[in-house]
Amino acid sequence: MGLFDRLEARQRDAAKPLAARMRPRSIDEYVGQQHILGPGKLLRRLLDADRLQSVVFYGPPGTGKTSLAEIIARHTRRTFRALNAAAAGVKELREILDAAREAVSVGGPRTVLFIDELHHFNKQQQNVLLPDVENGIVALVAATTANPFFALIAPLVSRSQIFELQPLSVEDVEGLNRRALADVERGLGDLQLTIDDDACRFLATICDGDARRSLGALEIAALSLPPGTTAIDLAAAEESIQKKSIRYDADGDDHYDAASALIKSIRGSDPDAAIYWLARMLEAGEDPRFVARRLVISASEDIGNADPHGLVLANSAAQATEFIGMPECRIILAQATTYLALAPKSNASYLAIDAALDDVRHQRILPVPNHLRDRHYQGAKRLGHGEGYQYAHDAPDGWVAQDYLGVDKAYYEPKDRGFESRLKERLDQFRQRRAAANAAAESPTPEST
Repeated sequence: MGLFDRLEARQRDAAKPLAARMRPRSIDEYVGQQHILGPGKLLRRLLDADRLQSVVFYGPPGTGKTSLAEIIARHTRRTFRALNAAAAGVKELREILDAAREAVSVGGPRTVLFIDELHHFNKQQQNVLLPDVENGIVALVAATTANPFFALIAPLVSRSQIFELQPLSVEDVEGLNRRALADVERGLGDLQLTIDDDACRFLATICDGDARRSLGALEIAALSLPPGTTAIDLAAAEESIQKKSIRYDADGDDHYDAASALIKSIRGSDPDAAIYWLARMLEAGEDPRFVARRLVISASEDIGNADPHGLVLANSAAQATEFIGMPECRIILAQATTYLALAPKSNASYLAIDAALDDVRHQRILPVPNHLRDRHYQGAKRLGHGEGYQYAHDAPDGWVAQDYLGVDKAYYEPKDRGFESRLKERLDQFRQRRAAANAAAESPTPEST
């Protein structure tokens, strides 16, 4: 590379944002993701053994997916080619694959093909990758913010190692911020600035594990300080970042994971956790009617007859949410959420209907007992329908020992919690009386003996 080329490259690097300039150049510089890259972990073992075939990095923005792909290419001494699936087509993809195939045929280095946002490729484009991935012509390193088990075709998933990247910890991002301030070659070290502990912690916290966002705010703060200022304080940090943006895919994992966390917190009787997940969903723009529907379901699935009022309250909250809307309906949803979280729990009704449905689907269908059949039509009497039916209201206590199913089967098993404990007492009494009546009916009479 000549002098002019070196100067041009230096100018290009200087024009890059701080986050791009501070990309790690080796595994030792890489921060975070020790659950897959730490000593003895699978990805590290694949790299050390040089047996990397095809990997998909799945995780939120700013967690180091692209940086990790570049490090892999350097670590394995392979040719690195990159595509952005949102902008590239089959033509560009085939050109890279053809070049990779030719390089292998003449004994050249294999290619690491990095495809960013792979989920933007349609099925046809993903299928183009399969032969060369399977034959080892290219080592595919893909990055996606979408769940690969839903966004990618099954053959590509089956040929790939899936690694889920986690948001960086606050401590990791703080370390990156301080490293960027000290790095003279790539960072802001030539400015000779320091950063207050509370300012550094603020940037590392507000970015939600996105190193790119934190470094971007740090660069703005550093370059916009008044002349003579040598430290970035909390006020400067707060003025250098926009209002916190909550990452939330309304049609993807975030939507379903947050809803799952809300319901499981209610089921686990933790109102504080349930309120947090409710707040996260609402602040991210989740449809409050969806939240209300989930609460109505939980009121029956998880609380049931242990507190029948839970369903009444949840249904009222759903109706009020439809009528009022945000932001006021947040209060109504919070009331319903906290009530359901603290209500006694029973899934007995849920288990009962699923057990009965399982029998209906997989066992022989039970005929309706003759005495329970409809007799309100001409000819029913001739068929004997309804004969022997005992009208429960005619009994002194409104109950008769009558068979309503035709087999001895118990589906509903009330829990000994809340109001359902009272139902359990009544059901136990009914079952005992019915069993005694059946035993008496089956025992031989003196006349028969």
